[in-house]
Amino acid sequence: MKDEYLKKQARWLSEGQIGRRQFIKTAIAAGLTVPSALTLATDVLAATPKKGGKARIGSSYGSTTDALDPGTSENGMSQAINYARGNHLTEIDNDGNLIAELAESYEPSNGAKTWIFNLRKGVEFHNGKTMTADDVIATFNYHRDENSKSAAKGLLSAVTDIKKDGDNRVIFELEGGNADFPYIASDYHIMIMPSVDGMIEDANSPIGTGGYIIESYEAGVRTLMKRNPNFFKEGRAHFDEVEFITLADTTARQNAIMNGDVDFIDNVDPKTVALLGRVPTLEILKTTGTQHYTFPMRVNAAPFDNYDLRMALKYAIKRQELVDKILLGHGEAGNDVPVNASMPFLNTELPVHEFDAEKAAEHYKKSGHSGAIQLSVSDAAFPGAVDAAQLIAASAKEAGIEIELIREPSDGYWSNVWNKKPWSACYWSGRPTQDWMYSSAYTADTEWNDTAWKTGESADKFNELVIAARSETDDDKRKEQYWEAQRLLQDDGGAIVSMWASFIHAHGKDLVHDEQVAANWQADGGKVAERWWFA
Repeated sequence: MKDEYLKKQARWLSEGQIGRRQFIKTAIAAGLTVPSALTLATDVLAATPKKGGKARIGSSYGSTTDALDPGTSENGMSQAINYARGNHLTEIDNDGNLIAELAESYEPSNGAKTWIFNLRKGVEFHNGKTMTADDVIATFNYHRDENSKSAAKGLLSAVTDIKKDGDNRVIFELEGGNADFPYIASDYHIMIMPSVDGMIEDANSPIGTGGYIIESYEAGVRTLMKRNPNFFKEGRAHFDEVEFITLADTTARQNAIMNGDVDFIDNVDPKTVALLGRVPTLEILKTTGTQHYTFPMRVNAAPFDNYDLRMALKYAIKRQELVDKILLGHGEAGNDVPVNASMPFLNTELPVHEFDAEKAAEHYKKSGHSGAIQLSVSDAAFPGAVDAAQLIAASAKEAGIEIELIREPSDGYWSNVWNKKPWSACYWSGRPTQDWMYSSAYTADTEWNDTAWKTGESADKFNELVIAARSETDDDKRKEQYWEAQRLLQDDGGAIVSMWASFIHAHGKDLVHDEQVAANWQADGGKVAERWWFA
């Protein structure tokens, strides 16, 4: 009874119904000592969101080639800006659950081939326009258009029709059942945009429904936002202003947080965790999820169109060494599939792709290749990417394989190198379901298939299995389909999934967050601006 009484008093204190002095008096009367009552009051108030202040968020991501078009968002900076200025039909909350956002509810019918989304009423865009079903349909059709360059185009390839039932209900028809479709609706590219006469007139417009309104935007440099006074979410978007700042250089990012020039940074280099942890004004936040570091080989370009050469490189890497020396233990070795134990239906019987000089040399000899193999790399890909590439070159040399490292500029890396050069470094934040991950980066219809593994017997079978698994409701059958899909991808695909990396951030101690922090993306699911506040 005493605990329940104190919980009620704490709730009243957090809601402002009683003051700090009154709370302390009642806590003492309930049997707490004076120091305990003072500490409890401080903890309650610190955990109570407060409005105000300017949050300066330093990010390792961002490029001068970025744009506000959500469909072409290609890094964590663009994602964070999308989440701050806009919203989606659904979202992943900080507990990792899928919840409705611009939708109030959603339900399937017809074996999950039909999905009905009931929209929130009265939500306004920053320009005062009320969001309706027309805006949702126009947004999804923008990404689905046959000429679209959107990264979400492949995710929506199974959508055959979208129609409305009044202003606040949208009905999606799919070519086959898909139990995971509401997850796809949360993808950060599919930010709902305002439409005019059923069309998206300007995808680069800053207008959204989100908690913050863009004041100024300098691609790949900084973005300044102010709080939206008409934001529909209660208890979110607490800052008066938010400034996103690109700090691609690891040392610059570290110095900025240590000097108090920013309040938050992502992608803390594992080498500097101990150093930053000793700064009395800072806290280190580490979350473990689905982030993985890859070295995609484009199978439509020589020499990576050769199966044996790809296999030689897969066996030429000391993956645990990468975890130990690049991540300093903050992660685990990869096995060339974008699936780990945090996701359902991981194939636990896959062969382990670990360093084997004999196997690597055997496959390399069969490939018939000679001379250096070029690997394009920059620390823009992930912290320590250049060092990781040097370790890969060293271990490959033990198997008689020569790798030439091409140091690429950080600025423009995601536009000019990744998904273009035959072999490069990359990171993926991952997705909570296999279908979403495959549809983002591995199926034949996605723009972001950075290995270009789209045709051939194995690739064709893989795509068939992914489609079949979407509508399969029997878990045993779905497991068989996903296990076989992983086997094909690991064996024949062009992805070297080298390691799974924890998200590591640093922030000022006066920057406060909910007890649970999302791990589906960097920076509390990309939503520090919306979810955090100053104590």
